Amino acid sequence: MRAAIQRLRRAAWPCTSQCKTRQSRRPARAVSPRERQRRAAITAPDFTTLRLAIENGIAEIHFARPDLLNRFDAVAHIEFVAALRHIAASDGVRVLIVAADGRAFSAGGDFDEMLDAHRSASIRDQMVRDARNVLHGLTDLPLPVISAVQGAAIGLGATIASMADIVVAWRGAKIADTHVAVGLVAGDGGVIAWAQSIGINRAKRYLLTGDIITGEQAYEFGLVTELAETPEAVLPAARAIAARIRALPPEGVNGTKRAFAAMTRARLGEAFELGIALEMQSMAHPDLAETVARLRKR
Repeated sequence: MRAAIQRLRRAAWPCTSQCKTRQSRRPARAVSPRERQRRAAITAPDFTTLRLAIENGIAEIHFARPDLLNRFDAVAHIEFVAALRHIAASDGVRVLIVAADGRAFSAGGDFDEMLDAHRSASIRDQMVRDARNVLHGLTDLPLPVISAVQGAAIGLGATIASMADIVVAWRGAKIADTHVAVGLVAGDGGVIAWAQSIGINRAKRYLLTGDIITGEQAYEFGLVTELAETPEAVLPAARAIAARIRALPPEGVNGTKRAFAAMTRARLGEAFELGIALEMQSMAHPDLAETVARLRKR
């Protein structure tokens, strides 16, 4: 399994640091928009955990493992970042919607992978790199991101949802960062995403307890920007907002997104590296395996 994941990483990002050094010595060559689009289409990866579609200037990423509640394991991390990079390289994309199949947006991390990381420092190191790629991939994407939360968004699922620029959610959706319930530090971006959305004091309240809030509560707090009455109404509402953004002049929209992203990047600089290091420290704690076993019995 680990070898397969490494092959996937190489396929998604084939250029090594040595390759990048060689490329940096070459003079820059202008590439036409048509050529950029052709290259992006050719290098589009085949995904197993999500679907990517781009049509009429709107990109959609759908988490596509409803039987696993769209959990975020190593493969999902890699493919999500690869999809973001593909969108960034595609000409004419104006807005991204992140949605999901089934009854959950994403149930967060995978217990088996946590136990593997508990036993292996090298896996923990890779988890740090994967978390960094997800957070920076969302922040650095030069176009607006809309999350369509039709069901439970837990742990990293809640982080990805709340890192979006616009959050559409079903009023009954369950949203929580439950790292502390597993004995883990909420270090994969939740501290930044929640504090930026609902304020630091309220973020402390919910990340220090792991308590669940509904989509309706999240709307009252400011984490959710648009409410839908049913799970089925979430994606159409997100698409309607995306269509409004697509109709606007891109210079204003993308420049405004970049300005907001600079604020988020500053928050990441304040807390992310410490938070993810502390999460990996808690991942290696002797009590983790016992806590996971107890949670699995529920």
